[in-house]
Amino acid sequence: MRFLGLIYTTVDVDGRLTPNEMNHLIGEHFVFDEGLRRDGTMIVSDALALRDKSVVIRPNGGDGFSVTDGPFAETKEHLAGFYLIEAPDLDGAVDIAKRIPSARYGAVEIRPVRILTLRGDLAEEG
Repeated sequence: MRFLGLIYTTVDVDGRLTPNEMNHLIGEHFVFDEGLRRDGTMIVSDALALRDKSVVIRPNGGDGFSVTDGPFAETKEHLAGFYLIEAPDLDGAVDIAKRIPSARYGAVEIRPVRILTLRGDLAEEG
């Protein structure tokens, strides 16, 4: 099964790490990623641009959308990166997520990926 691990962090964590600590954390991610590639559980991972580079779009109640500075959606935490992994089940995905270096500084949401197929006019989980 595929699982998406969404890494959340808070503003104060970003400001609290020194450049050396941040470089060390990034290095830990590279080592972690290589281990996941070797054991075949890594599909893809990436960091996201800093939060001040993002925007949020929402329907504006008419035919258009409003665009606001993001990524905040009523929370202090923001999405900082992700892992798309292969694991036998949710417990296996949680075990992998606990080893993500950034998990020490925030939350990691694990969500199963739904594989949808189109059959006729209906989308089905397959």
